[in-house]
Amino acid sequence: MSQTEQRDTSRTDDTTELAVELRNVGVAYGGGRGRRSDRFVAVADASFTVGRNELVAIIGPSGCGKSSLLSAIAGLVPFTGDLRVIGEPVDGPGVNRGFVFQAASLLPWRTVLRNTTYGLELRGAPRASRTRAAEQALALVGLTEFQDSYPKQLSGGMQQRVNFARALAADPPVLLMDEPFAALDAQTREHLQTELLSIWELTDKSGIFVTHQIDEAVLLADRVVVLSRGPRSSVARIIDVPLPRPRPADVRSDPKFLRTVAELRSLLDAFYQEG
Repeated sequence: MSQTEQRDTSRTDDTTELAVELRNVGVAYGGGRGRRSDRFVAVADASFTVGRNELVAIIGPSGCGKSSLLSAIAGLVPFTGDLRVIGEPVDGPGVNRGFVFQAASLLPWRTVLRNTTYGLELRGAPRASRTRAAEQALALVGLTEFQDSYPKQLSGGMQQRVNFARALAADPPVLLMDEPFAALDAQTREHLQTELLSIWELTDKSGIFVTHQIDEAVLLADRVVVLSRGPRSSVARIIDVPLPRPRPADVRSDPKFLRTVAELRSLLDAFYQEG
């Protein structure tokens, strides 16, 4: 076992410092009516933790089950093993998790403000409190002046910022993000990466970020979980990102950043060479 993996295991001993815990978690699809042989096993065994105020990225070869694992943590798909968020077993979606999808999926007939309050409305939050929370979230993502606009009036990057604001307005302790910048152009993507770094410094959230971009994982995360090749993937490595927070604008040229990107790229290249 590597030094990094030993350190990660030791964190599970102090559950008061953990936001998310996965022990031998598996995700499979199909195989109805007891036909286990027909199941597609996306993830066979995943074990790792996310500390309080920590952002962990998940990367891996295409088809390794990154999104399936994130959906299990969100309580959206069945899983095996032990999965806990803020110490509570996951048995479905919960208010202790917010989910930022790859597509903004905004309601076109609602303004930016009312899209941001939507989740709180579903929970029955009073109008005044949900409006206040939405306004604070929109200020955090820099969209205060657009709160009365409609989605069609926004750029793709602005729509995705509304997507983030909607998740932040509900104030969950854990934020789950499934490749939220994948559909954006390179310039917008880089801008939103910088914004997410700023948001992380201003909030007390813990989070998991799925991405297929190695440099994005290193830029944003405190640690990177590397899944092996799928199907039946598992956690192959857990790599610490040796970069301080807050991270400066020129962090991408830091030798530690470049070395970590190279290490992760080498790991992924090895998985592809195996096939």
